[in-house]
Amino acid sequence: MGVNFRITSGPAIERAGDLAAILTNLEKYDVLFIDEIHRLNRTVEEILYPAMEDYKLDIIIGKGPSAKSIRIDIAPFTIIGATTRTGLVASPLRDRFGVLLRLDYYDVESLMKIIIRSSRILGLKITPEGAKIMASRSRGTPRIANRLLRRVRDYAFINSDEIIDEVIAEEALTRLDIDKLGLDIIDKKILDTLIIKFDGGPVGVSTIAASIGEETNTVEDVYEPYLLQLGFVKRTPKGRMATSRAFDYLGVKKEGNPKLF
Repeated sequence: MGVNFRITSGPAIERAGDLAAILTNLEKYDVLFIDEIHRLNRTVEEILYPAMEDYKLDIIIGKGPSAKSIRIDIAPFTIIGATTRTGLVASPLRDRFGVLLRLDYYDVESLMKIIIRSSRILGLKITPEGAKIMASRSRGTPRIANRLLRRVRDYAFINSDEIIDEVIAEEALTRLDIDKLGLDIIDKKILDTLIIKFDGGPVGVSTIAASIGEETNTVEDVYEPYLLQLGFVKRTPKGRMATSRAFDYLGVKKEGNPKLF
């Protein structure tokens, strides 16, 4: 596009003056990217509204009776906001964006390309089969794929292997207790708690968190979404419940428990 790309984040913009400094330094048609936009201060949001609609910036100069408001013209710009918590973005702010998009999880083929590219950057030799094993256990997330690649690399170096193939990848991920679905120890503890300790549920998420020694927010935000995606857990008004897939995964026979529905 031939324009500048400015990057910042919601928590970094603490005061209205911080946002004003960023906006006044934008050149015509620059792109401003705000990560974690749901964490913007509400006072800062109020200044952003006229900037998005009219390319105007309202600034208060002075304090008390002598304070006055001035309006500054700013260059036309494009703003992009990113968040994983869309529901926490204030409705007036969300509605001012012209396009609302949702990024889905990556498929295995795309993750393989990312892993092979990262391998070249790290100076590693990797086979397509080795990349596929890591990609299939990355939960559809490039960040996790790159993390697994580094750990497999460490394992390969220790074992004096010059190339990461399917055998090395399988052995390394087994050592990390990451199975073929990408589930780790905590995921399995959650399923074990639901199925073995509480007969499949329903059980509250706080009870699950206490049983495995994790914070409730960690269970809800980090582990539960992937288990829901796999269809292993479902949310009900009474609490979390394990599905038939989860019983099959653990190799536990689902008994005729009246609590299951």
